[in-house]
Amino acid sequence: MRTSKKSTNKDVERFPCGQCGAVLKYAPGTTHLLCDYCGFDNPIARRGGMIEEYDLQQALRDLTQPRSEAPKSQIHCDECGAAFQFASNQHAGECPFCGTPIISTTAQIKPIQPKSLLPFRIDESEARRQFQRWLNGLWFAPNAVKKYARGESKLAGVYLPYWTFDSQTDSTYSGERGDVYYVDQPVQVMRNNRGVTEIRRVPKIHWTPVRGHVSRFFDDVLVGASNSLPRKILDALQPWDLENLVPYDANYLSGFRSEFYQVDLDEGFDVARQVMDGVIYRDIAFDIGGDHQRIHQVQTRHSDTTYKHCLLPVWSAAFRYRNKTYRYIVNGRTGEVQGERPYSGWKIAFASLAALLLAAGVYYYLEKTGALQNGQPHYEPSAPYYDAPSYFYVE
Repeated sequence: MRTSKKSTNKDVERFPCGQCGAVLKYAPGTTHLLCDYCGFDNPIARRGGMIEEYDLQQALRDLTQPRSEAPKSQIHCDECGAAFQFASNQHAGECPFCGTPIISTTAQIKPIQPKSLLPFRIDESEARRQFQRWLNGLWFAPNAVKKYARGESKLAGVYLPYWTFDSQTDSTYSGERGDVYYVDQPVQVMRNNRGVTEIRRVPKIHWTPVRGHVSRFFDDVLVGASNSLPRKILDALQPWDLENLVPYDANYLSGFRSEFYQVDLDEGFDVARQVMDGVIYRDIAFDIGGDHQRIHQVQTRHSDTTYKHCLLPVWSAAFRYRNKTYRYIVNGRTGEVQGERPYSGWKIAFASLAALLLAAGVYYYLEKTGALQNGQPHYEPSAPYYDAPSYFYVE
């Protein structure tokens, strides 16, 4: 096929069909651009080379250097002649007048450009099927919403910006180790409708001060760099097959929207550190050992920290129910669906009533069979032993 070329106004990239010259769109799950007019498959030339990691500290220093922001310019569509502008965070999409795929080269210039991406693997029809399956499986969803699953909603294919971070961490900590032991202690219990004193083994905790050190290397901690969707939804789309990243190639963007990052590099690393801290605290709790742990202080040093800026594919859409918009997205690689959803008040109320009736029935049965005495459970323990809780405590 012909290589991508600039339009006459030099502000967009075009990908013409090698057979008829029509504008091409990338076909998800393939390595070619499909011509909607003549059906010709235009292969995407494979780019060699490794997916590189870049030094974080050097990049942060470079970002402090003064630079002029590139002015946002109008985009001119060669197919229909329309002039328009993308949103400030968008650099690929379609002409709003004729639908021609547009990849802008001047809409906005960011200091860090994406160097890799995951191409779409599933197409729009498969993404819609995954959404329908997800929507039909929602508990306590209104019936009117489930009917929406049978509709033909339009999904938008979008490449969202992400950061990934690698870092070697070394953490020193101080805290306490709690070991459970048992003592015999008198307790008051009910026997035959009267209170009696029994000797039982009661768990106690012995706390010992501890200090230590843990190390861990983090690989590809993923942070969404878009503010277009809630972070909770973006994070829930994981895992991504980042081992299949390919070098950035604008051919894969043809026919899809693509966003610039809105979360800067330093902000992204702050989010990544929070993710790493959660894992480090679990490592410390395991290192302390015992039955309980208290962590008083942690100091973590990061070294050999690198990053990548990549684009990941999602199918995005929204539906309205009772004057409220609910957004959802489908992982363009795995089909995983995450989103916002409404709840049916009467279904929840009915389920709560059913649970209360069931509890009342169980209580009546236990009372009749003698398993309850004065409303209290009555049984003989098989052994005077209490399992120690397995959680850890962080102060």
